[in-house]
Order: sequence, then C-alpha cells, then structure tokens
Amino acid sequence: MNTLKAEKRNMEIKAKRLRREGFVTGNVFGKKIEKSIPIKLVRSDVDKLLKEHGKGSQIMLDVDGEMMDVLVKEIDFNTIKGQVDEIDFQALVKGEKVHSVAEVVLLHHEKVTTGVLQQLIHEISYKATPDALVEKVEIDVSNMRVGDTIFVKDLDIASDKDIDLHTDPEAAVVTVYEVHGSAAEEAETEETAE
Repeated sequence: MNTLKAEKRNMEIKAKRLRREGFVTGNVFGKKIEKSIPIKLVRSDVDKLLKEHGKGSQIMLDVDGEMMDVLVKEIDFNTIKGQVDEIDFQALVKGEKVHSVAEVVLLHHEKVTTGVLQQLIHEISYKATPDALVEKVEIDVSNMRVGDTIFVKDLDIASDKDIDLHTDPEAAVVTVYEVHGSAAEEAETEETAE
C-alpha cells in the first residue's frame, strides 16, 4: 500500500500561500477523530500518487510520523492551473463500513471494431469495510459487439457479499452501438433525393 507524507497545517498560513509554495492543502476526518486535522502535502508527492490512485483509493497517510489508514475521499482539481488544490482523506476504522467509489476501467477497447464503444458509468458507488475496499473495476470489452451491454449487476463487485452496492445494479456501464451512416453516405443520400 502506498504511503503519502503529510504535515499538520498551521491555519494562520493561508491556503493560497501554501499552494504558491508547492503544497496541496487537505483534511483528515473520521469517526475516531474529534475534529478534522488540517494538513499540507508536497504537491509533487500528491501528483505522483494520483498517477496510480484516485478518489476511492486506500493509502497510508504519514501525518508527522503518525501512520493512518485512509481513503482518498475528495480531490479538488483546479482546471485553470491544471493542479490539485485540495485533497481530503477519511481515516478508516477496522470493521466499520465506509462509503467509497471504484473507478471503472475498460480494457482492450481498441479490439472493439464493430460499432462504437460508449462508457456510461465511470465510477461505482458502494459501502464496505476497509479490508473489502475496491479501487478499480476492470472490464475486458474485447469480445463486445454491436448491441452488447454490460450492466453493473454483471460485474464481480455486484456479487461480492462484503460490498453494499449503491449504484443501481440495472444501470448500463458500457455498451456498443451501431455507427449510423458516415457523412459521405449522408451527402450521397441527399444528392439522390434532389
């Protein structure tokens, strides 16, 4: 499990200043934490972590030497600056179910040559104990053809007895639909109609 270093943040120093100095601000909250703990993290460490992990990931957070098993709960991305401004973590309690999301990752989409592959759901919402958390749901779509649809209920996460699904099991995750006429064919049809 990845470990991310953090320091408790002095609230007298404004978040804007910390961000200018190369930090990402954040908070750690949880059932056994009386008040949330304001923290600051080195931006390059956060960027490195987010290359492999995202919202719903379980990591170890080292806050001034105290190790915490946490869930990445929220990521506030500044699209103008192209950087993460804030990241919040939920401290996990063994045996206690927490709400999380699993990222949906499609594998081998380049092998779908008939029709157009459309991903309808990008994350699946669920509740589970820390030892049953799922970071990613990978779906091999290489054998999908026009008219095929994979629903949430078809995925392994839906049949896992340790997981309480919050996303509708009947929701379509990915589908392949037929390509309806190219622009050239449409132009040809219009000409013959005239």
